[in-house]
Amino acid sequence: MKEIATFGAGCFWGVESAFRKVKGVISTRVGYTGGHFENPTYEDVCSHKTGHAEAVEITYDPSIISYEELLDIFWKIHDPTTLNRQGWDVGTQYRSAIFYHNDEQKVAALASKEKMEKSGIHKRDIITEIIPTTTFYQAEEYHQQYNEKNKHRYLFI
Repeated sequence: MKEIATFGAGCFWGVESAFRKVKGVISTRVGYTGGHFENPTYEDVCSHKTGHAEAVEITYDPSIISYEELLDIFWKIHDPTTLNRQGWDVGTQYRSAIFYHNDEQKVAALASKEKMEKSGIHKRDIITEIIPTTTFYQAEEYHQQYNEKNKHRYLFI
């Protein structure tokens, strides 16, 4: 059995790389979701006119890792308090977002966000969107598993 989770947490290169190392993750692919433009390219998304976020679609085995555990990783690998930016990357495509696929994921994501807010880990408000998934458009091949293909990796915090 396998399920899908989709997260936006800044540049998808580092986010994908982090999730690919997790036991129970079967596969990942990077792409664009949450926008209003069909079949966007990287250049389209970077124009800030499509509304898409750079995102990672994760196929995972829930008998090995739960959606809640994936959410825990999501919160740890980026700063959910910065609006439309992660580190040096600035723009709406770098927003923090959880794209849920069903009601169970929505409930889990909302509970996870509330838990994170109450933890006091972050001194600023968490601005992560929790919204239904829309069509996921796979990014260009050169973006897939970028860190594994390139010696001079994108530095991921």
